[in-house]
Amino acid sequence: MKDWKKQLTFWPNQPFLKQLKKEFPQAEIFLVGGAIRDAILGRETKDFDFVIRNVNKKDLYELLNNFGKVNLVGKRFGVFKFKPRGLVGEEIDIALPRTEHSIDLSGAYRDFKISSNAKLKIEDDLSRRDFTINAMAWDFGQNKLVDPFSGLNDLKNKIIKTVGKPEQRFKEDYSRMLRAVRFAVQLNFKIEVKTLASIKKSIKNLNKKIGSERVVPHEVIAKELTKAIGANPVLTLKLLDELGALKILMPELLKMKGCPQPRNWHSEGDVWKHTILALQRLSDKKFLHEFPKTKPSNELIWAIIFHDIGKPYTIRRADRLHFDNHDSFSANKFLEIAERLKLASAGLNINAIEKMVGKHMMAVHTKTQGMKPTTIEKYFYNDAFPGAELMMLIYADSLATVLPSGKTMDEAYQKFKKQIKAIKPKGKSTSLPKPLVNGHDLIKEFKLPEGPKIGKFLAIAREAQLANKIKTKADGLKLIKKYL
Repeated sequence: MKDWKKQLTFWPNQPFLKQLKKEFPQAEIFLVGGAIRDAILGRETKDFDFVIRNVNKKDLYELLNNFGKVNLVGKRFGVFKFKPRGLVGEEIDIALPRTEHSIDLSGAYRDFKISSNAKLKIEDDLSRRDFTINAMAWDFGQNKLVDPFSGLNDLKNKIIKTVGKPEQRFKEDYSRMLRAVRFAVQLNFKIEVKTLASIKKSIKNLNKKIGSERVVPHEVIAKELTKAIGANPVLTLKLLDELGALKILMPELLKMKGCPQPRNWHSEGDVWKHTILALQRLSDKKFLHEFPKTKPSNELIWAIIFHDIGKPYTIRRADRLHFDNHDSFSANKFLEIAERLKLASAGLNINAIEKMVGKHMMAVHTKTQGMKPTTIEKYFYNDAFPGAELMMLIYADSLATVLPSGKTMDEAYQKFKKQIKAIKPKGKSTSLPKPLVNGHDLIKEFKLPEGPKIGKFLAIAREAQLANKIKTKADGLKLIKKYL
């Protein structure tokens, strides 16, 4: 926190701000919100919001328009999206001070009445914000921090606390409860006691409807969940569970709690404990050594969360515990939940997650009989399938499968990896060689009509090529001739 003010010296020298002060000497310029929070914490940010006092909307718009591109979407409320010429990065927000009043405390942010006022005190503008750590401003004119709600102190104490009474803040916008979770896990902060209690009390309102319309759209929920889970999946799941949010949003996950697993394979405990352990393994030394240059994607994390969700639904007790086709069931259950929560709207590749979940048992299923080279090609040398991420899922899953001896079940993964590498050509190339034989070759050589037979013969030739049994086109044609 020591040298955070140095990060702010870049802005006063920006041409549009220098011109603003020149044309409007009475103007007061403040950098507000997340940029101040992140500067104090020493974190990088793309979230730059300015509040300009004592300049009216029309004059502000005309000046900004001379220095870059102005998005008029928020013009009516005195809010401009502005991209200065020559400035690399995201658009910045420039606004007049404003107040927001919930029309009927419905919990829906869109039900706010917004009023901009160039003369409004900066403290009044900050009072409408969600959490104290986001309710600070830097006054460029006086070079001082404006902190009416002790946000700096809460940053030092690593606390997430609402501005004002938490009940009021959440009634204004129920999505703020998930924002509290997101900030807590992103910053590794604790949610303040009264704020936490209020979230627990109000969490059911995430599914509140007025008539047939949701108060908090699923798209908003998906965005907050994805950001939080991507930042710290284990802490997010535990916090969502503690607050009762999992029961409201994804109750299917809770079925993993208490779902037993065979002790001779899973001494780590029930399905929930196994899933949490698999997520923890993403930062394990073994995992980082295996995948040193690859940061786990959001898709991989979500796939791990859901990879065994089918076990409670498919459990069968016979000579031992069975989970028949739980991988396929898990994939279908994920698709069901993803559709309900509109997870794709948050940028998640739902198709990739579903494929990973559905194939996460591949190493076990092919342990004895092995895989055909063309199967390996289909899943691990094909851009249409997330093969590299599937390997990460399989490895994290194996590291979280703990035998009574304390050893993990990564042996199957290692054998599986050898099968995949066996068909890879020597050298630096990451792709497989092109097929030696194509359909035109078969038509020309054997006078075959177009049809399914050609596909069958091409598969035979490709299988032999990848198994290193044929080296040339002539070898391939000779092989196919045996099947005619």
